[in-house]
Amino acid sequence: MVGAGAGAKKTSPEVVKSGSGSSTMLMLKLKLKLKTKQQELLLRVSILCLVYVLAFITRLFSVLRYESMIHEFDPYFNYRTTLYLTENGFYEFWNWFDSDSWYPLGRIIGGTLYPGLMVTAAIIYWLLRLLSFAVHIREVCVLTAPFFASNTTIVAYFFGKEIWDSGAGLVAAALIAICPGYISRSVAGSYDNEGVAIFALLFTFYLFVKAVNTGSLAWALASAFGYFYMVSAWGGYVFIINLIPLYVLVLLVTGRYSMRLYVAYNSMYVVGMLLAMQIRFVGFQHVQSGEHMAAMGVFFLMQVFYMLDWVKYLLGDAKLFQAFLRITVTTALAVGVIALGLGTASGYISPWTGRFYSLLDPTYAKDHIPIIASVSEHQPTAWSSFMFDFHILLFLFPAGLYFCFKRLSDATIFIVMYGLTSMYFAGVMVRLILVATPAVCLISAIAVSATIKNLTLVARAKDNNKVSHSGSLKGSASSSKASSKASLDQSQPFQRNGAIALLLGAFYLLSKYATHCTWVTSEAYSSPSIVLAARGAHGQRVIFDDYREAYFWLRQNTPPDAKVMSWWDYGYQITAMGNRTVIVDNNTWNNTHIATVGRAMSSYEDEAYEIMRSLDVDYVLVVFGGVTGYSSDDINKFLWMVRIGGGVFPIIKEPDYLVNGEYRVDKGAAPKMLNCLMYKLSYYRFGELTTEYGKPPGYDRARGVEIGNKDIKLEYLEEAFTTSNWIVRIYKVKPPNNRW
Repeated sequence: MVGAGAGAKKTSPEVVKSGSGSSTMLMLKLKLKLKTKQQELLLRVSILCLVYVLAFITRLFSVLRYESMIHEFDPYFNYRTTLYLTENGFYEFWNWFDSDSWYPLGRIIGGTLYPGLMVTAAIIYWLLRLLSFAVHIREVCVLTAPFFASNTTIVAYFFGKEIWDSGAGLVAAALIAICPGYISRSVAGSYDNEGVAIFALLFTFYLFVKAVNTGSLAWALASAFGYFYMVSAWGGYVFIINLIPLYVLVLLVTGRYSMRLYVAYNSMYVVGMLLAMQIRFVGFQHVQSGEHMAAMGVFFLMQVFYMLDWVKYLLGDAKLFQAFLRITVTTALAVGVIALGLGTASGYISPWTGRFYSLLDPTYAKDHIPIIASVSEHQPTAWSSFMFDFHILLFLFPAGLYFCFKRLSDATIFIVMYGLTSMYFAGVMVRLILVATPAVCLISAIAVSATIKNLTLVARAKDNNKVSHSGSLKGSASSSKASSKASLDQSQPFQRNGAIALLLGAFYLLSKYATHCTWVTSEAYSSPSIVLAARGAHGQRVIFDDYREAYFWLRQNTPPDAKVMSWWDYGYQITAMGNRTVIVDNNTWNNTHIATVGRAMSSYEDEAYEIMRSLDVDYVLVVFGGVTGYSSDDINKFLWMVRIGGGVFPIIKEPDYLVNGEYRVDKGAAPKMLNCLMYKLSYYRFGELTTEYGKPPGYDRARGVEIGNKDIKLEYLEEAFTTSNWIVRIYKVKPPNNRW
């Protein structure tokens, strides 16, 4: 027995040899497989690094072409507050009362802004100083948006990978790196809230989808902190706190409720709400505003679903559970409606704001809140703008939706809802193209990745036209099967050629997309509004630096306590660059104060003088483009001053400034138009000037007409300074006759 057992345990040399050979082959295959994975990882990391650098350097055209400067209007306020934060510390910044804004009201800075952008730039600045980099805070502010745009590409990669695969993630990162819809608000110098907010928006969405896919509490808490960063950075967080509950509601209705969803949403909502309430500008709005009620309603609905799931487990009787379900759902809906009604009637729940209504009804702002409608970026989007900002992504977007519907999952449902809702809002308001861009890039990346992968598989398929001739036939059935296979395989070369042609076409379209994005970035989105550029008669670039010339004059030639009245568009720049007190600025928090300025500009000079004296105005600044052809001047904005002023003061009536419903500045203009303060300040001494060869004196190049009132006399104001190209004109308000 022992010998038999011992003999049974012996293994022949052939078996040992074959066993060792198979293990060697297995190890070799494993090594090759690991090598392939390492190569793929290296390639993926290399592509991501190149995309990261590309996203940064693409946004530096403005710095190379002009210089390192802050763009637009709002970024100057952000820069001014960031400078105050770095010089005085967070406590002083949080409690800063700014007496230079909204004179004589002033402004509590800490309670009227989203501090995320300023705090982010200050932390970067302090870290650089800690590492002994001698940089000025202005340089940090100029490059903050490009830096976060590069970070957004990394988030887009992981988001695409989570939704589809790593190929879609790489394509999404490359698309969003150069997409004009995102570049428009993330070029160097565009130091606005959206510069970091789009990163925070996409980061929050990615973390939440990751939490839903995994059911991990850690990912859910991470998404709550991402949401907190978004709340601290931009008011667009309302989109997040409405889209996520809508997504959860869709999953509940379609029968996709799970404990993963329960953990993800509840953790994100509760922790995110508590964190968001720490921002003073938000505070208790998160539990009292009508814009946040959808999130709270879905939160309570989730608890009802959890209870129903638990009761179903306990009862075990389908009929009894159906009865319980009807009673519970009816009661929950009734309690919800009653609570919402009582909260709204008692004033505890505030109604939706005008901005929120204007997103649901595009005509609402024009009819009820002209100050919102007056902003160009709040206008409905033209089709040309979509093509300009998205290019071929407009056609890839529907294809990506098709692939998402073809492979529905919790993650693809989210990106479909994000894409469709954001595209609707982008159509309502030009500014919101920015919010839609990440979704468009992700969905388009899915289309590109899936299409190229399918075409590549066809192109790499081996030609199997060879028919085996073994010399023995295995019956009529097998011979007919072989002949049908041979005839089928004959079509493979045509499929391969077609796939190769389509691949070349796809790469050609993507290369044209890259060319378009580079051109748009260079020509359209890299010109700071503070410095204007035009083409001369011989094609040379002509620079108009009138804004900085005027603000420098204000800083050097007016008393430090001088008060400057202008339209609200220029308030932030006057305060930041001219260092002078303004009556109104770009914050638009007080409609009456802005309407008062609009009334002054729309009134006769003597009436306007009384208003200016009541506001203690020392200087009046107007922007005029009649000499250079600059169309974004105050004469073209004047009707909005009339509408906003007339919305508060009925004495101002828009028809008084129109002739047969037409807005004119020539001889056919309305008498009140020809003699109002804005007309006089813009066209004072302009009737003596010849602006274009072959045209009469007083020819307005911006509007293409000869002005109607050339003999303008000023009684209560006097010209103090006009820039070299007449773009900015500053007037001093005379003291009363009995004073010096």
